[in-house]
Amino acid sequence: MSDIQKVAIVTGASQGLGLGIVNAFRARGYGVVANSRSIAPSDDPGLIAIPGDIGDPATAKRLVEEAMGRFGRLDTLVNNAGIFIASPFTDYSEDQYRQKLRTNLDGFFFTTQEAIRVMEKQGSGHIVQITTTLVDNADSRIPSVLASLTKGGLDAATRSLAIEYASRGIRVNAVAPGIIKTPMNPPEMHETLAALHPMGRMGEIEDIAQAVLYLDDAKFVTGEILHVDGGQIAGH
Repeated sequence: MSDIQKVAIVTGASQGLGLGIVNAFRARGYGVVANSRSIAPSDDPGLIAIPGDIGDPATAKRLVEEAMGRFGRLDTLVNNAGIFIASPFTDYSEDQYRQKLRTNLDGFFFTTQEAIRVMEKQGSGHIVQITTTLVDNADSRIPSVLASLTKGGLDAATRSLAIEYASRGIRVNAVAPGIIKTPMNPPEMHETLAALHPMGRMGEIEDIAQAVLYLDDAKFVTGEILHVDGGQIAGH
């Protein structure tokens, strides 16, 4: 147990958006349980780093158990872990398809089940999915059917869970980013990718972290898909 007042789990947390979200929660004084396949140990007493495959139900169970064992509560789950593969539809391999399902959907399913069981007992909690604006803003320049298939499923699940648990103190929302400056987008592509946004720039990791924190504070918001995409959805 500790004197930390709120606790979050963040998946896909070793770099990029996930690491930015972890840092944003820690800056607010949250205790954080962070997961990815390759996450390094932490000497921060308010941060528990748990390596493991998020598509494995045992990993999901451990994340929640560690949150409860160290901090005694769980307030927020951020389902950030995901794989993005842009490819012509007929070029996708079966292995890519299975990988996307395991990380993007299995990871969400098992971790969210474990989190909601705890949140129901507490009578409160918040779950946030990181999806993509491509779900609502298909673009032939970025062929990505598997992203739409899996992240679109998360969008729909977000709304469904929000209604199912609205009367039980649990809110469920999603952030749908545009193209963000993360390690998956090399600097030599930034100018081209920036031009895909009406605002003329790529998003920053902090833009997404701030959106997650906004939703965490917005106590009367549930079932919301918050587009943080430089105007892409508005201009579609």
